[in-house]
Order: sequence, then C-alpha cells, then structure tokens
Amino acid sequence: MAIDYSSASIPAQTPDVVETVSSIMAVDTIVSHKMLVSSIVVLISLLILEQAVYRSKKGRLPGAQWKIPIVGKFFDSMNPTMENYQKQWDLGPLSVVSVFHMFIVMASSNEYTRKVFNSPQYAEPMLVNAAPQIIEPDNWVFLNGKVHADYRRGLNALFTRKAIAIYLGIQDKIMREHFAQWLASQNGDHEDIMAKVRDLNMDTSLRVFCGEHIPAPAVKEITEQYWLITLALELVNFPLALPGTNVYNAIQSRKVAMKHLEAAARASKIAMASGAEPTCLIDEWVKEMNPDGKTKTMFSDHEMAQVVFSFLFASQDAMSSGTIYLFQHMADMPNILAKVREEHDRIRTDVSTALTLEDLDQMPYLRAVVKESMRVKPPVTMVPYKTTQPFPISDDYTIPAGCMVIPSIYPSTQDPEVYPQPEKLLPERWLDPNSIANQNPKNYLIFGSGPHRCIGQEYAILQMSNTIVTAAALMDWDHKITPDSEVVRIIATLFPKDGCLLKFRSRTSVPT
Repeated sequence: MAIDYSSASIPAQTPDVVETVSSIMAVDTIVSHKMLVSSIVVLISLLILEQAVYRSKKGRLPGAQWKIPIVGKFFDSMNPTMENYQKQWDLGPLSVVSVFHMFIVMASSNEYTRKVFNSPQYAEPMLVNAAPQIIEPDNWVFLNGKVHADYRRGLNALFTRKAIAIYLGIQDKIMREHFAQWLASQNGDHEDIMAKVRDLNMDTSLRVFCGEHIPAPAVKEITEQYWLITLALELVNFPLALPGTNVYNAIQSRKVAMKHLEAAARASKIAMASGAEPTCLIDEWVKEMNPDGKTKTMFSDHEMAQVVFSFLFASQDAMSSGTIYLFQHMADMPNILAKVREEHDRIRTDVSTALTLEDLDQMPYLRAVVKESMRVKPPVTMVPYKTTQPFPISDDYTIPAGCMVIPSIYPSTQDPEVYPQPEKLLPERWLDPNSIANQNPKNYLIFGSGPHRCIGQEYAILQMSNTIVTAAALMDWDHKITPDSEVVRIIATLFPKDGCLLKFRSRTSVPT
C-alpha cells in the first residue's frame, strides 16, 4: 500500500526543545568567549615574556628599549644599508638588536671585534642563520677547537708559494679569455660589470681549484646556479627551506655544485695515482695525502668537495666585491692607475707572458693599491658568530649562550687614528713600513683574525692583483658615475648599487 507523504506534517516545536537549543547556544557562546579571552591572555603573556627576556638579555647595553613584538628589526634587515649599520655601530662598542627569535650583540670596537674572533671557547662561526643548511652542518668552516686546527693544518699545503705559482698561470689564461670576451661584446655603452666579474671569478676559481677535472658544462652550470647561494647567505632570510624561498633554492644549487665537485675530486685522485703532475689545487691536495707526503689525513671525495665549495663562497663573493671596487677606484683615480701601469710595464716587459710570483713581489705599489681598496670598501663588513656558552665579553656584560654576536670589521678599517682621512684611497699609507697603518695590523681585519682567519688570504690578494694589473696592461676603461656609484648594496658582501658601469676598449699603448 502506498504511503501518502504529502499528508505528513512536522510537529510544532515544544517549549522544552526551544529552551534546550537556546541553552546549548548560550553555552557555546560562553565557551567561545572564554577561549577568545584565554587566547588573548596567552598572547599578551607571551608578548610580555618576550619583552622580559629581551630586556634581561640586553642588560645595560645600548639598543632599542623594547623589542618590536615578534618580528623585531626584521623589516630593516630585509634591506640592509651602511647608514643603518653605522647608526647601530655609533650606539657604542657593544649594542643589541633583535630579529624574530634572534638576540644579536653587535661588536663595533676593534677590541671587542678581535675578542670575538679570538675566543673559540665561547663562540663559533655562524655566518648566517641558514648557513648550516646551505653549506652543510658538517662543513669544515663550522668546526671549532682542536678539530678545526687539525683540519686546517691539512689544508695549509694548498696555499704555499709553490702551489700559488701554479695557480697564477691558470688565472692568466682564464683572465685573458674573459677580457677578450668583454672587448668583443662592447656595444659602445657603459655596462654593469657585476655579472662579468662574477663569471670571471667563478671560472678562474673552478679552474684553479679543479683544473680540467671539471668539464666546461659543469663550470657553466655552477656559475649560473651560484647566485642563488649568494642571495641565501644574506644576514636575514626566511628561515624555512620551503620551495621558492632563497634558502631552498640555495640548497638545490649546492647539491648541483657538490655533484660536480665530488666528481672532480675522484678524477684528481685517479690522475695523481697514475703519476701525473699536479695542475690545480685539488691535485696538490691529493698529492699531499700520499702516505709519503707531509699530510697524513685522508679526505673523502665529499669532504674535498665541501672544502672547495667553501672556497668558492670566498672567491665568488668576497673577491668579486674587491675586484669590482678595484676597477671602479682605478677608473675614478687615473693617477693611481698610471702608477700601477708604470710599475707593471717596468717588470713585465712582454705582456703576452703570465706574471710570476717573483714579478708580483716586485710590484709593491700594486699590492698597496689592492690592500687600500679593500680597506676603503671591505668586501665583508661583519662575520656572525654564535655563543656556545655565556661569553664574558666585558667586565660588566656577559653575552648569554645561544645568541648571535657579530664582530664588525668595517669600523676598524675606518678608524681615523690609524688611517688619517679614512674615506680617501691612499695606497702610500702602506708603502712605509713605519707608517701608522703598518704599525697597527690589528685594525686591518679584512681577512678576520684568530683561528678562523681566512686561510686563502695570500691567494685572494694575488688573484685580485693579477686580475687588475693584467686588465690595466691590456685594456682601458671608463666609469660612468651615477648617484648610486658610491651607494653600497649589501648582498652578503658589498657592491656599488649601480653595479659599476664601465666601458672597455683595448689599451692604446701595450708594451711588447
């Protein structure tokens, strides 16, 4: 029998049902209200705790009295400027700043900067917060104490005069190829040289470090990828390695580079085992690992690749910065360029030959120019460290464990008591052994200080010297000065904001 649903009716709601629903709604409202109030109370409590922790860590040091809730100085750090850094340094020898969860102590005086560099028992290199993810946490640059000293000792043979003499010939060949490309690509306009110099440095460094053990396509791929690593090594970056972020992109680029560098290490070991003569840095290294050699420590392909990768960071960013400013300074001060050329032309009478170490030893003015250019515009202005335990940095202040402490290089290089007229590029200040600059080497912190002082200091100076003097021997260049030429852009290292706009042409009078 069919049921007639059309005749069915919904019973009217009874007062009890209505009252029950109303009660439930009232309870939900009260619960929601309490949850909201509780959430607000928790949030306020956390914000108060954040300020209390900041004030407790800050102690007597100058800096913001209160931290900007949660983010701190994050937005300032996203667009760092020398002006803002100078304001921080001007607060005092030690000052504080906070970015997100990071409590940061800035050391601006030479005394405290050197103390951080020379206190491995209290602080270890951090570079930037994301550096361990990018460079790998077991990379030798993060080692400390005896382990680091032993590891470093095994690398010293890579930068002896004998080894560097091999590298100079490689540099010369690569530089000439790039200079020829620069001249051939000139279209009559001034061009940003930042990419040109970075490509030159990467090509030169990879060939010096790995020789022919790394094929041309691999050199091209690493060169193209490495800029992503540079961007991620800025002082502040989004900390999580999520797809699309600078840190994520850098990790992928590191994987590409490490694949090629490990292959180069394997190829070098095979070549040295067959009795071949060393032709690059890793060949020298492998030869020293031989039981009959001076170094008994054996390094795996991966460890060798990690070391070369860390060298690439220094050569690609710091040396690119130093080289670009050398080109800019030489163009803006033709009297200095003329003196460099006069000294060079007297020593290297045949410009078609590569410079030797002995040649460069006879060019004190060139070395003084390179040294002074880096003093005026230090490639690296600061090197972040992390405290491993409470660090009594002064008589009345101890940096808490787990904090970032940043020794600042720039103020020491601009000290007017050591460098009169510090804003001026005066190579002569380095020519007199008794000058105030030479009598105060503690202020020249371009390569750091202490156990983590740059192991490739001499190599870096010679590479930049070789590059700029060979360029001066082969080319003339003109600098288009813009309002941004003296404005500093900070991308891990320092660069002219306009990229340094130069126009090259073949030198009109080349010695033969």
